[in-house]
Amino acid sequence: MAGSPVEEQLSAALGEAALDVLDEAMASDAFEKAVLVTDRDDIAARVPHGVEIDRDRGPFHFGQRLAAVIRAHQIERPLYVGAGAVPLLRGSDLAAIAGHLRQEQDIVISNNYFSADMVAFTPGSVVDKIDLPETDNFLPRLLHDQAGLESRPLPRSPETQFNLDSPADLAILKVAGGGGSNLAAFVGGLDLRTEPYERLSKLLVDAKAEVLLAGRVGSQVWPYLESATACRFRVYSEERGMRAAGRDTSGEARSLLAFHLREVGSERFFAEFAELADAACIDTRPLLAHLGIKASREDRFLSDLGRPDGIEDAFLREFTQAANDAPIPVLLGGHSLISGGLMLLNEAAWREEDKRVLEQS
Repeated sequence: MAGSPVEEQLSAALGEAALDVLDEAMASDAFEKAVLVTDRDDIAARVPHGVEIDRDRGPFHFGQRLAAVIRAHQIERPLYVGAGAVPLLRGSDLAAIAGHLRQEQDIVISNNYFSADMVAFTPGSVVDKIDLPETDNFLPRLLHDQAGLESRPLPRSPETQFNLDSPADLAILKVAGGGGSNLAAFVGGLDLRTEPYERLSKLLVDAKAEVLLAGRVGSQVWPYLESATACRFRVYSEERGMRAAGRDTSGEARSLLAFHLREVGSERFFAEFAELADAACIDTRPLLAHLGIKASREDRFLSDLGRPDGIEDAFLREFTQAANDAPIPVLLGGHSLISGGLMLLNEAAWREEDKRVLEQS
């Protein structure tokens, strides 16, 4: 991930998160070995003692590379973690997953069955029985459907659902805290626009407030919000599993909000949101896929950060500016924003609320 300052910023964060996962895993004594698959010399030079480096300068195909590593190291119980995935998990969490793999057979454990970033399974040899996927998202379903492994998704929580998919996730960490020492130090040195996230965080613990969520909102996120927040929610859930099913690239993605946005334009779109809620969190990827917006990754990241001036795509630049000008705080991002990111902001909000109550008592 490179090519622009905003992409390189996230790339650097992914490297720090990968180092944290390796530190936690090796310190847990639950793993026989750790292998870092990377093309980055700077990160390879900083790995903990005992970590093996696997480099391949050729074209990258996730499934083929994963299978090659499993075969080369004869791994019977692999636990795969993508860089930037589950950065809040600690060594004890990883050790618990390893324990399940030691005690049981023919299972696959993932942080999200429909769109995974972390997958553990046994036996490792079943990679020879499945259609090897280009990305990690679809791996648990293939292991279940084609190799017959029993699926054991992890409980939905900030620790299992928060991922670094966009620089907006770094802004969330800046507000809420969390992550290992390498990532925390990196995020602490960033100059990020955090005011909208801080405003949203306060609304989550306000019983009079209403927050609008739109995008790939998972069904298991909803019970968490119902039980763990004080505010009311207005939810528009669309295109879950869009990327894993390839609907974002095939042109099949459809969004009710995108139909409305196309009819009324960005300015009125957000003005109407202000009549419905006190804040809005929007996973923009279904909207962009429906509208056929082929914005670059740099443009999408700049939009997530609320920085329209650097966006080349005319529609996304206008849309982002309208979000900034809305009468309510509008947070733009990817899937992590409306799942683990929102959960993390909520936990941070309750910590602040508890602190405020204690100071008043």
